[in-house]
Amino acid sequence: MAHDLVIRNGTVVDGSGLGSYRADVAVDGDRITDVGRAVGRGTREIDADGHVVTPGFVDGHTHMDAQVFWDATGSSSCWHGVTSAVMGNCGFTLAPVRPDARELVVRNLERAEDIDPAALAAGIDWSFETFPQYLDAVDRLPKGIHFAANIGHSALRTWAMGERAFEQEADADDLALMAGQLRDALAAGAIGFTTSRTQHHETSDGRPVASRLAAWDEVAALVGVMGDLGTGIFEGADAGMSAPDPEVRALALERMTALAADTGVPMTFGLVATRHAGYLIDFLDQAAARGARMIAQTHCRGISVLLSLKTRLPFDLLAAWTDLRTRPVDEQVATLADPDRRIPYVDAAVRADYAAYTGVGAQARPPDFEGIRVYDHGLPPNPSVADVARARGVHPAEAMIDLCVASAGDQLFIQPSLYPQDEEVLLRALRHPRAVMTFSDSGAHLSQIADSSIHTHLLGHWVRDRGEFTLEEAVRMITLAPALAWGLTTKGLLRPGMDADLNIFDPDTVGPDVPTLVDDLPAGGRRLEQRSIGFLATVVAGQVTIERGAATGAAPGRLLRMRRSESS
Repeated sequence: MAHDLVIRNGTVVDGSGLGSYRADVAVDGDRITDVGRAVGRGTREIDADGHVVTPGFVDGHTHMDAQVFWDATGSSSCWHGVTSAVMGNCGFTLAPVRPDARELVVRNLERAEDIDPAALAAGIDWSFETFPQYLDAVDRLPKGIHFAANIGHSALRTWAMGERAFEQEADADDLALMAGQLRDALAAGAIGFTTSRTQHHETSDGRPVASRLAAWDEVAALVGVMGDLGTGIFEGADAGMSAPDPEVRALALERMTALAADTGVPMTFGLVATRHAGYLIDFLDQAAARGARMIAQTHCRGISVLLSLKTRLPFDLLAAWTDLRTRPVDEQVATLADPDRRIPYVDAAVRADYAAYTGVGAQARPPDFEGIRVYDHGLPPNPSVADVARARGVHPAEAMIDLCVASAGDQLFIQPSLYPQDEEVLLRALRHPRAVMTFSDSGAHLSQIADSSIHTHLLGHWVRDRGEFTLEEAVRMITLAPALAWGLTTKGLLRPGMDADLNIFDPDTVGPDVPTLVDDLPAGGRRLEQRSIGFLATVVAGQVTIERGAATGAAPGRLLRMRRSESS
């Protein structure tokens, strides 16, 4: 009898980190059933000659909680080989939510995560209140990739406390409500509980998001619920661990270590690899020595903001540009292309004296023209705006404006994070056995960040172009390593009996393409979409979902519910 699918003549990189080998892969239903050189014929066959066949990639840090309601493909993650995504990070989820207080959930999301409130209003079927009901709603949706869901602290607080969640600490009754809902969520299959205490997460009206108002005792009590049940992972955005004040930082690290050791709950946090972040890598081993399981989430290229005339520019901070930026894009381009009408705008941009400014969410930031890159290629190198300006003999501001005009507003620029990445620290973090390369933030920051491509960036830049990792090492970093960290026991390995989530790509060409702006959000909102180069196909639960860069329309993805063992 024929197999449902056979992938022939590929080089198998199985996710274990062991050496690759030539083999065929057979799939029946949603499982891998055979790997070898005599697997038999298939009802459908794919010739993978010249390509590698790997497990599907696992992303442990996304914010696709809302997007899943209006996007069955899982863009942009699906274009980069991600077949399983963990959502609900940093304390931000849509549930639990009171039917008469949905605006409180939106308030947490729209600025901190740059998620369009109009898209939230138009795109979500608010058929849920509790977190178990939210899971059921996601379960019913067509999905091109698999999703696991955390329950978020900010939503939990606003559900229990209403407006008080943005103003004060919880009392005993509030905490009892939250603890009960957390228990129900975990029993229904939530993968964990998440929070944020970082100063960068603010509401649209300039206040801290709800989770930042929580006392540490509240956080500890809720993590203790997971410890009592023996299930779940805790993710915390910052929690003071990156504070510049050494005393504040030391207290935060001690709190996290003690909580993890006392409860037995595994904990994970984002590690932005700046030149000062080496202490966080040391912390992973120090915490382990005390019985605490800590998992750092690393990025492989540094978090950057994308700029364009169609979204935001540093010049948006200038009063002289305010009126221009309210006009339609084609009118802005025409004005800036006109030799006479452009003069006041170019002059203001060239002469600007930017005051100290940090910005929050999607707001513009002052320019560093030596650091801002012209996004012409999916992988480095890309020239800086200052490089282009020197070649043209003009001021960098004028060069940036000219590039916007020449592209009719489509030219993208890469603006580095306020916290530049240090390559030495980054490579040390990527190689650490207690760190996982994830942290794409997919589903959030839709108009300013395109980090769904970190997986293909790893393969194209750090493996092929730089040679810092073997292909086998890198594939393990984005398959088995995150699958083990988040307890996805049937993912991450290309072996008989494992889930048939697979990628087929050309290692000589794989990489991210340059992002584009698309207007396909509910209510006509705009987002950045980034596709990839080099993929022959992606398979999810045994079905081909992406083939030669196009979605097939198949939606076999599932909600991955974490089930408690009988003994817990």
